[in-house]
Amino acid sequence: MPSQVFINLPVKDLQRSMDFFKALGFSFNKDFTNEQGACLVIREGSIYAMLLTEPFFKGFTKKELCDAHTHTEVLIALSVDSRAEVDEMIGRALAAGGSLYREPDDHGWMYQHSFADPDGHQWEICFMDESQIPKP
Repeated sequence: MPSQVFINLPVKDLQRSMDFFKALGFSFNKDFTNEQGACLVIREGSIYAMLLTEPFFKGFTKKELCDAHTHTEVLIALSVDSRAEVDEMIGRALAAGGSLYREPDDHGWMYQHSFADPDGHQWEICFMDESQIPKP
């Protein structure tokens, strides 16, 4: 089975994207970061997002890139440890230049809220209390 996940996302302005995610509290792996792309550490040792400049990203696909502001290409969902942490990350995302694309959903056992980064990629932040999942 795979041991690491690398999500590759095209970005228009690499430094703007890096600044945005740093404002949310994320870090970057300097060994895999240069002027063409940056390795966003989501979970050290296992989950990363490669933020690649559009020209560099295009070298990996024969398809046209979509405008993530008008088309959905992927939904990236991250779990956190509390409802408060969900709201805190959304607040940091908005303060750093992101935007809301959905209102929060509260299912009792799961609370989620969503933002779009400056390139329009959709990020869903959720807290789940599996002990509260309704039993059939």
